[in-house]
Amino acid sequence: MAPKIPCSFHSCIHTFKKNGDLTKHVNRVHLAVSLAPVEHPNVPQLIDDPTLDFEQVPPAFPFSPPPPPQIPQEEKKFHPYLTGDICDEQGNYLPPNTPPPPRSTESPWSPFEGQAQFHLADLLFRKVEMSQGNIDELLDIWSLYERQLAQTTGCHKHSSNGPFDNHKDLYGLIGNIVQGGASWKCFQSVVDESLPVNASEWQKISYQVWYRDLDTVIANILANPEFRNDFDVAPYVHLDSAGKRSWADFMSGNFAWRHATQIYEEEGAGTVKGAMLVPVILGADKTTVSIATGHVEYHPLYVSIGNVTNASRRAHRKAVIPIGFLAIPKSDRKYDKDPNFRVFKKKLYHASIAAILQTLKPAMKIPVVRKCPDGHFRRVIYDLAAFIADYPEQVYVSGVVQGWCCRCNALFSDLDGTADRRSRELDKILREEYGGEGRTLWDNFGVDEHITPFTEHFPRADIHEMLSFDLLHQIIKGCFKDMLIDWTWEYLLLEHGDKRANEIYDDIDHRLAAVPAFPGLRRFPHGRRFKQWTGNDSKALMKIFLPAVAEYLPDEMMKCLSSFMDFCYLIRRSDINEDTLKAIESSLQAFHHYREIFQTSGVREHFSIPRMHSMVHYPLCITDFGSPNGLCSSITESRHITAVKKPWRRSNRYNALSQILLTNQRLDKLAALHSILVNAGFILPSGPSHTSQCDLFDVENEDVGPVDSGQAQADVKLAKTRESGYPRFIAELGEHVGHPTLEELTRQFLHEQLGLSEDSDLPHITSKINVYHSAIAVFFAPSDRAGIRGMQQERIRCTPSWYSIERRDCVLATIDEDKPGFQGLSAARALLLFSFRHEKKVYPCALLHWFNVYGQRRDSKTGLWRVRPAFHDQAQQNPCLAVVHLDTLARGVHLIPVYGSQRLPVELKYYQSLDVFKLFYVNKYADYHANETLF
Repeated sequence: MAPKIPCSFHSCIHTFKKNGDLTKHVNRVHLAVSLAPVEHPNVPQLIDDPTLDFEQVPPAFPFSPPPPPQIPQEEKKFHPYLTGDICDEQGNYLPPNTPPPPRSTESPWSPFEGQAQFHLADLLFRKVEMSQGNIDELLDIWSLYERQLAQTTGCHKHSSNGPFDNHKDLYGLIGNIVQGGASWKCFQSVVDESLPVNASEWQKISYQVWYRDLDTVIANILANPEFRNDFDVAPYVHLDSAGKRSWADFMSGNFAWRHATQIYEEEGAGTVKGAMLVPVILGADKTTVSIATGHVEYHPLYVSIGNVTNASRRAHRKAVIPIGFLAIPKSDRKYDKDPNFRVFKKKLYHASIAAILQTLKPAMKIPVVRKCPDGHFRRVIYDLAAFIADYPEQVYVSGVVQGWCCRCNALFSDLDGTADRRSRELDKILREEYGGEGRTLWDNFGVDEHITPFTEHFPRADIHEMLSFDLLHQIIKGCFKDMLIDWTWEYLLLEHGDKRANEIYDDIDHRLAAVPAFPGLRRFPHGRRFKQWTGNDSKALMKIFLPAVAEYLPDEMMKCLSSFMDFCYLIRRSDINEDTLKAIESSLQAFHHYREIFQTSGVREHFSIPRMHSMVHYPLCITDFGSPNGLCSSITESRHITAVKKPWRRSNRYNALSQILLTNQRLDKLAALHSILVNAGFILPSGPSHTSQCDLFDVENEDVGPVDSGQAQADVKLAKTRESGYPRFIAELGEHVGHPTLEELTRQFLHEQLGLSEDSDLPHITSKINVYHSAIAVFFAPSDRAGIRGMQQERIRCTPSWYSIERRDCVLATIDEDKPGFQGLSAARALLLFSFRHEKKVYPCALLHWFNVYGQRRDSKTGLWRVRPAFHDQAQQNPCLAVVHLDTLARGVHLIPVYGSQRLPVELKYYQSLDVFKLFYVNKYADYHANETLF
């Protein structure tokens, strides 16, 4: 019997039959090699507690390898009645494995002559947004070139005209596209002819509302083949590998399941069994396109469907379509507080939406046949499901009084008190009981008795049930920016006085500006001192705010901010399971407890604020609608850019709305044809661009972005091209980069990789060394182990010159796969990325400077882990370095200095922070993946 090979790692008792098995064991368990002259030389993460002596650090590695990773066994239980069965075009059900009908035999490029003509039209109209005059000039130049070419070559086969005669010809062909067509129509209000002569001006005006046939628009969404892999045909209950409920996309929520059951019970099995539920999602929000030229504003109404995934709805892939432009009645200032004018505007609003939705009403009870993204036909039944709106819009659409909650009947003066849910039935009872009794409904129940919500005209529709989350205005811009941030400033002013408070404000701004760079992280070179705040600015500030204020705020206030941040990041996850839901409720409870500091310190008198109160409804809304990021007003606000603002800029400003409508119609047609051509394989899909021009302060955006999960695996890879200008041999390279121990560290690393015995000589490295300035980390969130929500990539930089400055990013290395969160990881700084070859095998490596955990638990004020650079000596002259295989690295990590109580020097730059400070927070708010990992 062949002798077994022992593991040469200190204190490891494992033996192996093959060198390959030993190598796998070393890579998994003993991942790094160090020159530490202590008892356990290869430990990459040490517990750096000030109460422990340096020589008494316990080993971090286990003595047995972790079990192989288990593939999660997830399960989806679909609704038993509304199952989305396939059928033919007449509605007759087909066997499950029946292939979809064949494609049309007509030219796929029709009405264009071919691929070139389509691509040119798409380029000029959609991508470049070229003006009519410039299109004509370009085509004239094209035609002139072809005539000159014909004269020069004597070949008259060249046409004297370009692909199009002029812009009218181009626009005409776009208009002839059959796919995606949904023309715009108009209706207008009728002026009462019996009005007295002295009637108000707003009563004498007829208001126009532009709209599209909603049934046609939804049919176009359903027929879009781009959604074939991001489409749910039936409500389902998603159980994870542990058998726990999970919520993500809309169809995984209780609302879709509950209404599918209600439809089946009300309409009968003979009518709807086997049909596909299509939840209709609406959204409305005013937007201003120009303030300087007369405050031009529009009120678009959008539609989406709950069958498409949240990712598709957020990705601007034509899953959210404008279906109407609502009237915005205006009048003289003297009518601003006129109750009659207020009621008229709300009634016009609801009547307009009800009229736009009328074409859907028949199919809310009797299914209609529609083509779906997979090419099959199905019998679909519509259901009004959700309404995306900010709080002012929610007040408008729900008929609730300003200051009250639109989902529950809590008193406006005590919104966090005990309350029941509002409902269509309860509103009806209240109107019947107290209607006509003056202000009883208004003052006691927060109900505007003059307003009948549009949902009253449609089966099963309850506007209070339909109102969705609003992460942007309720949580990010509302609670965080407009409340908590302002309250902290007010606290500092009350506590320290005007002069000292201003000094603290300035120092906090300097701290925000000194935050080290990280992929996807927006920099604040002047702190928060700028006027035009966007939602992205607020989200970026959330990532770095806690460390900047930690030394200036009391513990309870910091815990209030920390618990709010935890709540915010938890609800922004794409996948939320039962454990996450409990964590959301726990963080919400902690937030409510610790926010009392703002009341006891004199900053606030009460917390009856509708946007803050809305937090209590998030757990229920998650179970109803799935992840909040699929129904957020940021989706409609982003759609404003492509559906309203850009088309307005393309117009000549005269009767701009008609031009906006026509532009949207042409864009929809081009997008529909593009999707069909991609599905047929005639053109390649246009993926997300990572090379677009970035804002000066957002250069990190070039280093982060989505990855096609079907073409990537979670790992870290070196850049494709090696860097020149470095010595090609290991000894000279170590001297060149200022780390003369590089050769010995690399030889020890190779010794471990080869599984050589402990008393054998270190192998020599004779091959040439390739040095790289970056590596790409590909990963997905821990809650999405299958990667179905899409993988992310980030670039880890290790370069002497990045925008003319040296940059050495920090990374996370895996040290124990069995331990949860940060306990199984170690932070380090990448000093060199390189590779070498030994016995025909390439070893991608990283030279790391390890960081030790400071303390045995997370910081109590911020909830963040703290680390500091590891050294072999108390004088901190001999850093703890190691060469590790690139597979050891999980991804980058963002470290923020623990600034201390002293004011920051104004001259300190952000790229100096990792070198100047000696203690750092491990930022779990850098992105969603970090938040799920670094607990």
